[in-house]
Amino acid sequence: MRGRRINKREFIKLGLLCTGGLICKNGWANSPVMNKKLSKWSREAVFYAQTPRGIRCQICPNECDLKEREVSDCHNRIVKGGKLYTMAFGNPCAVHIDPVEKKPLYHFLPQSKALSIATAGCNLACLNCQNWTISQVSPEKTRNFDLMPGAVVESAVKHQCESIAYTYSEPITFYEYVTETSKIARQEGVRNILVSNGYINEKPLRELCKVIDAANIDLKAFSDDIYLKLCNGKLDPILNTLKIMKEENVWLEITNLVVPEWTDDLDMIKRMCGWLAENGFQDTPLHFSRFYPKHKLLRLPSTPVTVLNKARSSAVGSGLKYVFTDNVPGSEFSNTFCPKCKKIVIGRRGFAIIGNNLENGKCSACGEPIAGVWE
Repeated sequence: MRGRRINKREFIKLGLLCTGGLICKNGWANSPVMNKKLSKWSREAVFYAQTPRGIRCQICPNECDLKEREVSDCHNRIVKGGKLYTMAFGNPCAVHIDPVEKKPLYHFLPQSKALSIATAGCNLACLNCQNWTISQVSPEKTRNFDLMPGAVVESAVKHQCESIAYTYSEPITFYEYVTETSKIARQEGVRNILVSNGYINEKPLRELCKVIDAANIDLKAFSDDIYLKLCNGKLDPILNTLKIMKEENVWLEITNLVVPEWTDDLDMIKRMCGWLAENGFQDTPLHFSRFYPKHKLLRLPSTPVTVLNKARSSAVGSGLKYVFTDNVPGSEFSNTFCPKCKKIVIGRRGFAIIGNNLENGKCSACGEPIAGVWE
């Protein structure tokens, strides 16, 4: 198994991500024990290959090489009896109802509700992770709900959620749970949302796109060196993910967390925006998100609002039409502006919609089409 820059022993024992908003009533699941038989929350994984050493997982660019009973870098795949199994199937550690704007998705079914679920695990190890207590541990370290795919969809329908969001940790690491739940959701007319770091190989991604309606992908930096040092990952796979999702007609929005001393270089941001414009993402909403001290970057300050505004100006100057600043209470740049007449098309305060001036997907003032999924 390939080593990671962040020592897993450094992470403290998990507490719950949050306590409010839980809707599951099935009780807590028992944790799978790695040195005993597989639990009911395990399934044979997809996308892996036999190697002389044992098993190679092929879901993401980490491509972990594993021997018997070894666990993947993402914390939730294990080799048993010469096969690879996921330990994250039907055992989410977080279940909440969120406004879709919280994902954030600003141009996808505004003011609708999303049933949000997550299991433990992530295939990156970001120094600034806000959900590190669930992303950097395995499902055996979290208190989990017993919520199989059909029950997830039933809960979404019962609570009148128009979508299910796979979020909070990293849905690529609970790929099988996502795909099975998404297939059932589609049959019930419920949409599927992926909130992801985008660190996935092409073949599993194209399969996933068949059942995903919308995604918000974190583009954490526009530098391979920073990706390695900040997240223990690489840039190119994320850029490839963006291109593929666009090809596969998944509604896409992009988040760039602006971290002081790491990702706040305006020249790098300008290069990132230029790449997006050159590769056909002019209509893709881009969210510049304000950093607040988290996890291993507690010594850093919050992102100055002036830096976020400069980043937004650079993006607009590069030809991107819908650019937002997030996590800034009261910011006018949480609104959607018409790229033609510059009037507010969708007004927001926090996650709430305070004005909607769309008519059949167009600006009511000038008739300009506004990119998005509106119904």
